[in-house]
Amino acid sequence: MTTAIQVKKLTMVQAVTDALRTMLEEDESVIVLGQDVGKNGGVFRATEGLFAQFGEERVIDTPLAESGIIGTSIGLSINGFRPIAEMQFLGFIYPAFNQLMTHATRMRQRTMGRYTVPMVIRAPYGAGVKAPEIHSDSVEALFTQIPGLKVVIPSNAYDAKGLLIASIEDPDPVLFLEPMRSYRSLRTEVPEEKYTVELGKASYQKKGNDVTLLTWGAMVPDTMKAVEHFEKQQNATCEVIDLRTLYPLDKETIQESVEKTGRAVIVHEAPATGGVNGEIISVINDSAFFYLKAPIQKVTGFDTPVPVYSLEKEYLPSSEKIIHAINKALSY
Repeated sequence: MTTAIQVKKLTMVQAVTDALRTMLEEDESVIVLGQDVGKNGGVFRATEGLFAQFGEERVIDTPLAESGIIGTSIGLSINGFRPIAEMQFLGFIYPAFNQLMTHATRMRQRTMGRYTVPMVIRAPYGAGVKAPEIHSDSVEALFTQIPGLKVVIPSNAYDAKGLLIASIEDPDPVLFLEPMRSYRSLRTEVPEEKYTVELGKASYQKKGNDVTLLTWGAMVPDTMKAVEHFEKQQNATCEVIDLRTLYPLDKETIQESVEKTGRAVIVHEAPATGGVNGEIISVINDSAFFYLKAPIQKVTGFDTPVPVYSLEKEYLPSSEKIIHAINKALSY
């Protein structure tokens, strides 16, 4: 007799907390550290209740020193722990970039496989929440250029829990980016039990035949809304893919979809120049170029810092911009 899987509807931030609690309960080598993650429960309350349940030796409040948080996590990792370090915002990670680039991602090669660095860095990111500029950065592409570091971005609560657990269990460092705008914007059914979502594997959010839309993070629900509106007005269908992991990319799924539709639109809120869109275009050109019926379209942020909140909507990709790109791809 099979036991029914118990599910509950959670927001993304609740799913993150659930994943952290699950792994803290299962594995004593798992610890959480960062500024205000303990008694305060984190700036977005992602660690709420964990300090009371697991104590100050497992959920550790640190000084405001991002380089120190990451450096300490590297040392813990190579000594048998699985630290989960929280950056309050992705834009605060820059002082720790040296620790990531110089040590965390090189330790396996430097020690010829003797040591690995099984650590996760969690960081809220992205615009659309009326936060000051540095709090709203979407610079995921900076980290996809670092060999040895996986870059993971969920778009919903189900994926957030499964991807975070998979990241914690991974033997190498993972940057786990959480779109702030999606923290409490919608609820998804999430199993109460432990489960994982495979890293490096994209997800089909919607099947279609005429154009492929490739996106991630907070842009996934925005893209789905744009597609829903577009398909009500036009006699064409869109395929929407949530990449979920930006390094390594799921090249096979990208190729498979573009070979079928012959058209591609890439949507991300980061600046266009040097963004992940360039690597995706390279993948398409390498694997599906002769299937293309139209130039690849991009819908991105501008090559500027995120502006003050009164201009955020102008900065971010919108349904109108996405629909315009779809129509342009279909015009050829």
